[in-house]
Amino acid sequence: MSAKNQPPNPEPVSAQDAPKLALEVMHRAKFPMLATVDSSEGQPHLRPVSPVLTDGFIVYIANLRAYGKTNQIALNPKVELCYLDEAHDQVRITGVAEILADPDLLETIWRDNPLLRRYLGQSDNPSLIIYKVRPTRIRFMREWALHYHDIPLPKA
Repeated sequence: MSAKNQPPNPEPVSAQDAPKLALEVMHRAKFPMLATVDSSEGQPHLRPVSPVLTDGFIVYIANLRAYGKTNQIALNPKVELCYLDEAHDQVRITGVAEILADPDLLETIWRDNPLLRRYLGQSDNPSLIIYKVRPTRIRFMREWALHYHDIPLPKA
């Protein structure tokens, strides 16, 4: 078999190193894809999102009430985020999207995100929703290794 027909041979990953490597992928990739499902038809929807805060494997996403994902998440809060970096390493966070209700954290997110302030004017804008994606499963895969490493869930 010629070299170009050989399957990728990624560096091995230990279970101990996988969480750190996964966080590095998230940092490099920055903009994950968010999958939701339209409960009425069972149709999946995928789109890039720009997290407004990442705390380990907990991801916070800003949204406007008028966006399609608002109804999709209201009907079915189960979502998945997929980060893919330039080396094709990936992190998949399966979780539940919850509307963030913590006023102190909302204020911190507002203060630290000039784009939110620019487009929405004030932190209590009724159009704004911040989703907290609470992981139920986290997986890391090195470039096309075809083997996922399960990452321990963060403590609640």
